[in-house]
Amino acid sequence: MSGHHISSDKTLLGVAAALLVLTILTVGVYYIQIPAPWNIVTAMGIAVLKATLVALFFMNLYWDERFNSMLLVAGLAFFGLLVALTLLDTLFRTEVIPAF
Repeated sequence: MSGHHISSDKTLLGVAAALLVLTILTVGVYYIQIPAPWNIVTAMGIAVLKATLVALFFMNLYWDERFNSMLLVAGLAFFGLLVALTLLDTLFRTEVIPAF
């Protein structure tokens, strides 16, 4: 890396305020009682947005080389693939009936 970016206080406080608002939104969504599959989708969507803000601004990926951002996206895609393969294995197993 040739140089480091120093974020301004205004940027960091703006991102921190956005994270605080998204955290309050997460708590608010819990009390709304969204139907079963959509409550997890909504909570995960907010969590992904918060993680994106942290990765971009607090980890300085927004100003970093694109190669590092590509590595982050590839790592997240690989993690998603591993989770998907694990779910394929565990979700479609037959029910085990214990025989005492």
